[in-house]
Amino acid sequence: MRRARVTVGLALFSVVLAVISFAQQLRATGDKTILFESFDEPFEGRWIVSEKDEYKGVWKHSKSEGHEDFGLLVSEKARKYAIVRELENEADLKEGTTVLQFETRLQNGLECGGAYLKYLRPQEAGWVAKEFDNDSPYSIMFGPDKCGGTNKVHFILKHKNPKSGEYVEHHLKFPPSVPSDKLTHVYTAIMKPDNELRILVDGEEKKKANFLSSEDFEPALIPAKTIPDPDDKKPEDWDERSKIPDANAVKPDDWDEDAPMEIEDVDAVKPEGWLDDEPEEIDEPEASKPEDWDDEEDGEWEAPKIQNPKCESAPGCGEWKRPMKSNPAYKGKWRAPLIDNPSYKGIWKPQEIANPDYFELEKPDFEPIAAVGIEIWTMQDGILFDNILIAKDEAEAALHREGLWKPKFDAEKEKQKAEEAAATGSDALAGIQSLSILQKKVFDVLYKVADIPFLKDHKDKIIELVEKAEKQPNLTIGVLVSIAVVILTVFVKIIFGGKKAAKVEKKPAPAAAATEASSKEESSVEKDESTSTAAPRRRTTRRE
Repeated sequence: MRRARVTVGLALFSVVLAVISFAQQLRATGDKTILFESFDEPFEGRWIVSEKDEYKGVWKHSKSEGHEDFGLLVSEKARKYAIVRELENEADLKEGTTVLQFETRLQNGLECGGAYLKYLRPQEAGWVAKEFDNDSPYSIMFGPDKCGGTNKVHFILKHKNPKSGEYVEHHLKFPPSVPSDKLTHVYTAIMKPDNELRILVDGEEKKKANFLSSEDFEPALIPAKTIPDPDDKKPEDWDERSKIPDANAVKPDDWDEDAPMEIEDVDAVKPEGWLDDEPEEIDEPEASKPEDWDDEEDGEWEAPKIQNPKCESAPGCGEWKRPMKSNPAYKGKWRAPLIDNPSYKGIWKPQEIANPDYFELEKPDFEPIAAVGIEIWTMQDGILFDNILIAKDEAEAALHREGLWKPKFDAEKEKQKAEEAAATGSDALAGIQSLSILQKKVFDVLYKVADIPFLKDHKDKIIELVEKAEKQPNLTIGVLVSIAVVILTVFVKIIFGGKKAAKVEKKPAPAAAATEASSKEESSVEKDESTSTAAPRRRTTRRE
């Protein structure tokens, strides 16, 4: 744990050094920044919270967890949020490169909700900051969104159709997915003057697209040159059937449409031991009619049923019936085989005509960005927005990522690793404690095993093994195996070695019998003397 705290401390210190270095580099570069919002200061005065009734979510100026760095926090669950900041100078997206970048941290994860930004058109389009809502007109919507089957980093361009004058939402096809952890991530959209769009997540390119390609946006910015004629109708005699039944085919004489799919297996034999007279279920023997049971109101009482215990060991109970099997004569309903349709004309499609709404573009007619807004509905709290950037230079955006986001992200990763290591250590300690308790229980059982009567000749050996295992717990498994071998050996002797062939002894002659008796008596005396002078026996019971 101490080492983990030191690691996290060093990581946080590196964040401070990186921020100082970043500030020095930023002063040395040309300023191509249109907007940079770091939220180092409270947002009031620069950002305007929507006063619309449905937007009840409370925004807070809050530190990112584990950092001294501040951000804009979504503080409540299951709320709608809306807040906007107007730009001092509008961002022209038609000239040169434009980079949109911001950080989000899903501190409590994201189960269902958005964490995207809206880049709004000038207010002449018909909106005011205090009434900012879902209908406020935007040029671009960009950022993560996750709920149910939706899991993507949106990029939506709202583009004006030069023919109709209507604004159409064009969605990026196959966008990248949202990182699923609780770390800070940085999202970058780079729009190039050659119509190229690049989406980066944490500085890594995840998607490249072309604004004018129908393969990359749905619907395409440039309509198709031709469209199906809406007035074209399919002729009545148009035949779309590629195959038809053969009109000349005849059902075979031996075709039996009534033959069943399955028939009784006449070769089946009732299994031996089948209990014909036993029902599969019987009344529960211990069940009795409740005292408050009223036959008139409750009906006739019947004991609950249980499975017949006699059927458990038998192959079956009750009336035996032959099983069913597939009927080899079954053919089903006869149908004429299919042949090629001589009148087939293919699948009908209306003819193509010139698209009256077609137009050509050399590049998108981007609307300028006059404000940045966050308008989301989310079931999750703890979403933190930070370091919102609009710039005209890719290098400047990269500098922000390296100087602000990466040190913070690296510190969070180190902290996460330290916490995981600490959790693993706690789990290991708990496992050791549990193992110690288990071993004690095992030793208690083994001492009881030593007292089993048929093992009395091996009691000393078993106790010796258990005591050794208590002193060296790593030997426990080996001890268990050794004792198991002893028990197995005793069983084998009892089962296979307990009976010996009877001996036929000849009765000794009287003189020989007297000599043998004298010899036995002397042997007995010597045995007693030997026993009395031997070392005392070791303990046969466990010390407490």
